[in-house]
Amino acid sequence: MVLIYALNGLYFSAFLFLTSLGLSIILGVMGILNLAHGSLYAIGGFVGAFLIGMMTQSPVPVMLFVAVLGAVAAAGAVGFILEITLIKHMYRRALEYQLLITFGILMLIEDSIKLVFGGESRYASAPFDAMGSVDIMGHTYSTYFLLVMAAALAAGILIWWVMTKTRLGIMLRAIEMDREMAQAMGIPMRSLTIVAFVMGSAFAGLAGVLVVPTTPAVMGMGMDPLIMAFIVVVIGGLGSLRGALLGSIIVGLTRSFTVAYFAELEMPLLFLIAVVILIIRPEGLFGQK
Repeated sequence: MVLIYALNGLYFSAFLFLTSLGLSIILGVMGILNLAHGSLYAIGGFVGAFLIGMMTQSPVPVMLFVAVLGAVAAAGAVGFILEITLIKHMYRRALEYQLLITFGILMLIEDSIKLVFGGESRYASAPFDAMGSVDIMGHTYSTYFLLVMAAALAAGILIWWVMTKTRLGIMLRAIEMDREMAQAMGIPMRSLTIVAFVMGSAFAGLAGVLVVPTTPAVMGMGMDPLIMAFIVVVIGGLGSLRGALLGSIIVGLTRSFTVAYFAELEMPLLFLIAVVILIIRPEGLFGQK
């Protein structure tokens, strides 16, 4: 059973990694504390559930490809609209304004989701059911869970390559390290902040669409991942890919084993870990001082 708990923890870590990665990009590059990030996750979930529900007779690879593409595109498009209309006015605003405005955006998106998809839950378990399970050291485990872990790993490798090997990534990291110097060097700040916000939104949408084959899309589904993602960012460090990965694994495994043995201590223990990290290393495990 320990092996299953560990695998479940890594499965949960995969969603946390994708969600916290998007949050870390937006917070690190743009300096925006985006409370609406969880609602972008919900957009991915509802769009994915809708598309999967429309394609239940299609092969699983086609079904998942269309759902992922549609959900990522929808979350990215909403992120783009939000950035050019509301978020762009917040870069030099105080933290309390960011919190109020992004919380308002969260409520707006939640109501928009309800208007478009209705208030009822949406189920999209067809990929999970069709993929079945595999045997791992004598234990039966869902093939879909393994697929999600592989997808998160692939996304992490992709964003690592973009951020370290491409001109775009180098400019984004320059903005994160020293915004004023980057601007003085002629880096196109406006276009890159849009790219960063759309990228972060797309990762949230990807996490949302990958979760709906195992959990129904419901109103408010983005709140728990948002809280967990903030804990991951605190533990791992702002803007750090390694930090997002390690923080997600710590939170995912802690949550899995705590739920299995001491369910009532799940959230208190996670917050305790975050507090200890803040006391010992305020910038996080891999954050910049």
